[in-house]
Amino acid sequence: MKKMIKGMVLLGCALGTAFAQAQAPQAPVDLGRLEFSDNCAACHGLDGKGNGPLGGLLQKSPPDLSQLAKKNGGVLPVNRMYAVIEGTATVPSHGTRDMPVWGREYRIEEAQRLREARGHYEPAEVVRARILTLIEYISRLQTP
Repeated sequence: MKKMIKGMVLLGCALGTAFAQAQAPQAPVDLGRLEFSDNCAACHGLDGKGNGPLGGLLQKSPPDLSQLAKKNGGVLPVNRMYAVIEGTATVPSHGTRDMPVWGREYRIEEAQRLREARGHYEPAEVVRARILTLIEYISRLQTP
């Protein structure tokens, strides 16, 4: 009988611990940081200062993204950033328009996801959200 009670107590403790862990708040995922590290850090560096390992391969060194607001009178140039990321603005350091730009890459990825998931969402809206998430993250990199 004592073994059965001890077993029940241990089982109860194990279940309680598992339940508590399942209910514990998870650290939020920083989607902007993920986008940046996946798509920008290779050239711009993890800190956005233009020191990424592939930056030297560009025609022109990548800019220090942490200084964008400072160089624009203290205002982050969101519309210009959006156009550059989407691919509607030319950027000499990014090469010719034959080189993929993130707006195009995002559209291709979302079209593939839509085909696979047969979801009910608009790929264009997801692309816009990814670009805006990236811009929001870059806004957090700004230094005074």
